[in-house]
Amino acid sequence: MNQQASTQAGGGTFGSRENLVVVTVMILGVFVAILNETLLNVALSRIMQELHVKPEIAQWLATGYLLVIGVLIPVTAYLIARFTTRGLFLTAMGLFTIGTFAAAVAPGFEVLLIGRVLQAAGTGVLFPLLTNVVFATVPVEKRGSAMGMIGIVITFAPAIGPTLSGVLVEHFSWRVLFYSVLPIAVLVWVIAYVKLRNVSEPTRPRIDLLSLALSTLGFGGLVYGFSSAGEGGGAMAGAGVLLPLAVGIVSLALFTWRQLALDEPLLDLRAFRYRIFHMSTWITIIVMMAMFSAMMLLPIFLQNALGYGPLQAGLIMLPGGVVMGIMSPITGRLFDRFGAKWLAVVGLGLTAHSLLQFAFLTTSSSYLAIMLLNTLLMLGISMLMMPVMTNALNELPPRLYAHGTAIISTLQQVAGAVGTVLLVSVMTIRSDRYASPAQQAADTGLARQAMIAGMQSAFLLAFALVVVAWVVSFFLKRALPAEAEGEQEGGRRLPTHS
Repeated sequence: MNQQASTQAGGGTFGSRENLVVVTVMILGVFVAILNETLLNVALSRIMQELHVKPEIAQWLATGYLLVIGVLIPVTAYLIARFTTRGLFLTAMGLFTIGTFAAAVAPGFEVLLIGRVLQAAGTGVLFPLLTNVVFATVPVEKRGSAMGMIGIVITFAPAIGPTLSGVLVEHFSWRVLFYSVLPIAVLVWVIAYVKLRNVSEPTRPRIDLLSLALSTLGFGGLVYGFSSAGEGGGAMAGAGVLLPLAVGIVSLALFTWRQLALDEPLLDLRAFRYRIFHMSTWITIIVMMAMFSAMMLLPIFLQNALGYGPLQAGLIMLPGGVVMGIMSPITGRLFDRFGAKWLAVVGLGLTAHSLLQFAFLTTSSSYLAIMLLNTLLMLGISMLMMPVMTNALNELPPRLYAHGTAIISTLQQVAGAVGTVLLVSVMTIRSDRYASPAQQAADTGLARQAMIAGMQSAFLLAFALVVVAWVVSFFLKRALPAEAEGEQEGGRRLPTHS
């Protein structure tokens, strides 16, 4: 009895040392995978020069990555039920590691793209798997703290990615971005092989091949269509955008109908019948779109309107990332004590205020003022992102944890793609109305003013969306598990078998 109590005490938030080891190893894997997502953006121009590829070809390094993740995440609920925690994590981390090595040594663009696809295949599984493990092992009253610790990873990693990439690319080859990640990925895989144990036994559910095909066409079509529009400056008229979007929408409609008709759906959409989960998912989608507005539009403003370099544009995001990392465990503990409602209300209020201030940026706005505004924005997002997600999943019965995680993760990816296109489209339309493209080409000063006008409209739209989410947040309640076994299963010790 004393030994067991000691073991559980050693695990702290996670209930036991075995749980702590499992989650720590998985957090390291998720950190390096998410860091990798934003590392390559600054290096695209160098890659185009060295590998002699055009921008529309090089962009596939980003589009292909998002496409694979968008297609794979909806299937993670099935994978988590079908395979052991240990086997699935080792496979996902192994794919990511192999992809990283292939990208580092790539002799040409084709091999580099294959490497990125393998990285995405691993990344798409890792975060949903980690979230499911936390909800399967951590007691309800401690999940906020646990998810807060995970929040350090998923908020800080993408925030430091552009800054780290800017420093490395400025002094070294773009290949160093992959070589620097590779030893960490290998180390995580080795530690996982030695230490990682299973959380639950696989149930070996049947897979519906038609659902798999519809999911792939549906989510893949949406992500590809919106990503293509984003690469084209928000243009939605081309067949390369409209056709995949049409295929995606029709396939998703059929996918939804089939999931509700199956006894064992690939992605159980009955999770939306839970009111708090439903509201929280919409809040999360809007927050993702707001965050993308800042991450995408601010660097454009800094470089094109104020004349700063890529490194300076990346550095302006760093304090916000640090604040998110510091605040995540704090907001996690606050969530455990007070629930998600007032964290969401205050966080969305700060987010809305920051976006409204961004809408009034001019060429005379100081670097420090923009940095402080971005930090305030990230502070607001850190107060609500993980608490709202945790509250949403808390309402679900244990059998729906993996499905709820897959739903939220998938919609976050789609929201990122949609938000990018929506905001770029608004910015482009407003800029062209302010001054025609020909006038902007002839007058640099006028072009800057037109871009600022477009950015202001985009930020005002993001502000309006967040205000809607802010109103919805007042109706949030503290979620309790829908089934009693949720509390009984929470915090149990992990099996010792591998």
